[in-house]
Amino acid sequence: MKNEVSGVRGIFCFPSFPVAVACVKENPMTLAAVNFFSFNPPMVGIGIMDNRYSYELIREVGDFTLNLPYVDQLDVTHYIGTVSGRDVDKFKETGLTPVKGKHVSSSWIKEFPVSMECKLVYTLDLKGSHVWFIGTVLTAYVEETYDRSQTISYWGNQYRRTGEELAIMKIEGDGKNAKAVGLTRKIE
Repeated sequence: MKNEVSGVRGIFCFPSFPVAVACVKENPMTLAAVNFFSFNPPMVGIGIMDNRYSYELIREVGDFTLNLPYVDQLDVTHYIGTVSGRDVDKFKETGLTPVKGKHVSSSWIKEFPVSMECKLVYTLDLKGSHVWFIGTVLTAYVEETYDRSQTISYWGNQYRRTGEELAIMKIEGDGKNAKAVGLTRKIE
């Protein structure tokens, strides 16, 4: 039997949201409202509340970087999400290293295994809790030893290690012509 719950409670039933750190100028912020919007061209979106300092900055500069931390970077990732860049220089306080973007004015984080430079192409304000900033990924930097299983997910009010692999989907074609044609299960 299912019980009726609030819409917010329904949203929190999603298995998890990826944890990322966006940087606008030299201000990192932790967020779990992040999603891909397109593979071709590559586009990602980040949701930011309109009372956040990063919201002001992204509207000003029109770009951002998206950085994926590892599990062993949880403490610094959490700290970045608990203080405002209006009051604190988060790079100075955490010892993280800002790297000037090659194609954007915002910096990316040297110590995190994945960083993407994104040019803002669309702002979506549905008059809800978050405004979505959608950016084209101009370039990405990925450590050669990147291990997706060591990334952080956010589930309700819990940080979690990204889950185990269940299956591999076989895909033929690409872009709009891509089609799932098979599934190889890893567990029964």
